[in-house]
Amino acid sequence: MINGILWVLGCQLVGEVLVRSLDISIPGPVVGMVLLFGVLSLRRPGSESGTLRFSDGLLRHLQLFFVPVSVGIMVHASEIGQQWLPIAGGLVFSWAAGLVTVALLASWLTRRRGAEAEVRG
Repeated sequence: MINGILWVLGCQLVGEVLVRSLDISIPGPVVGMVLLFGVLSLRRPGSESGTLRFSDGLLRHLQLFFVPVSVGIMVHASEIGQQWLPIAGGLVFSWAAGLVTVALLASWLTRRRGAEAEVRG
């Protein structure tokens, strides 16, 4: 499991170094996560690998990652109360954008699958 932790933290470190050295506006952990995805895609670790056991442990305790968010909301409750309209607008807009994106993607994939079935059949 320590090997798994080292892979995850190593990829995050490389992501941070890349972001800071190239002055990219993407968070370092996101770049690290993409790097980890690439490494796992190439390595194809077995179900007993340390990386997968570590990630399963993180997922089992995922609720702990919401504690800092909840504390932040409570600390900034008065500010959130004053800015409720832009926050609500942003939430509704992002929800609608996600819904439209998923609907268009599902429609496109359905048409594509139908076209492939016609070509085969």
